[in-house]
Amino acid sequence: MFARIRAISSYLPEKIEKNSDFINDRFSEKLGIVDRHIAADDEAASDLAFKAVENLFAEYAIDRNETDFILLCTQQPDYLMPNTAPYLQHRLGLSKNVGAVDIALGCSGYVYGLAFAKSLIETGLSKKILFITSNLFTRYANKEDMVTRPLFGDGATATWIEGVDEESESIRAFVFGSDGSGYKKLYIPVGGSRISPRNTPEVFSYDENHNGRSNYDAYMDGMAITYFTFREVPPLVNSVLAAAKISRADLDYCIFHQANHFMLEHVRKKCALQDVPFHNDITHTGNLVSGSVPYAMEQIIDSVDVKNLKNVLLAGFGVGLSWAGCLVDLSGVLPKKVGANVKE
Repeated sequence: MFARIRAISSYLPEKIEKNSDFINDRFSEKLGIVDRHIAADDEAASDLAFKAVENLFAEYAIDRNETDFILLCTQQPDYLMPNTAPYLQHRLGLSKNVGAVDIALGCSGYVYGLAFAKSLIETGLSKKILFITSNLFTRYANKEDMVTRPLFGDGATATWIEGVDEESESIRAFVFGSDGSGYKKLYIPVGGSRISPRNTPEVFSYDENHNGRSNYDAYMDGMAITYFTFREVPPLVNSVLAAAKISRADLDYCIFHQANHFMLEHVRKKCALQDVPFHNDITHTGNLVSGSVPYAMEQIIDSVDVKNLKNVLLAGFGVGLSWAGCLVDLSGVLPKKVGANVKE
């Protein structure tokens, strides 16, 4: 029994924020982001997640009652305690026998989550898993911070993963990495147990480039994150290919974490992937953090014949610092219901 991805769907909030309100057209073109979806003030991680899951069940012939485990990847849970995944079990009307747990990871979270799902299924602990990403990063990206605000959007994705009786793995060749020495390159200073909000006043300041943020907002060293990506992703790609025992010529598609257009174009060249179909489009979403890879997968599934997606390389990298890659076979994704809405 091997784990296989059977369906992917998503939800993007209705509110749209245009980058032209923050940055000039030249910078926007470099990022490859025109506008982004922003969660409403009363929307939380579980709200976005719930809508993504409902879209999944509406678009695919999947019985929600067969769910036996929920994995939710988010760094913006509804509350510090408890986990948000158990609440989703209740809200979705699922059995109390369903396991549910949060995964507190960012940009590499989807690949890590696939590894957790694979492990649960292939050790016989689960059969059908609902793997969700939900991100509201804009809550912590100050509108006066041109390093973070124009980059990030909000949204959620839902992936259905189930065990199938096959002769070979369809989710495989995992490679992981982390460098905790760079944790301050992308972080939110106040809010955890290290610096408690109860005892810490909010302090607003501007950096040398006139970007404004408080100690309660996200801080990103853009140059350091770029260098980290250029340094770690090419070896990651080589390691995944070696683990899968295939070459670049065997790849049907590459789907990397959608950080920004400029970064991905350079990473693609450094990884020598110019001849491989490569997704690089966050024009109307921005960086969806752990949701960027599955959202891109959904776009590709909706636009090409999945029978031609047997060797798809996935890579996530960013906050942590953390990175992960793997190979997936998407040829077994189910067809959508007749008349199901195909999202833009």
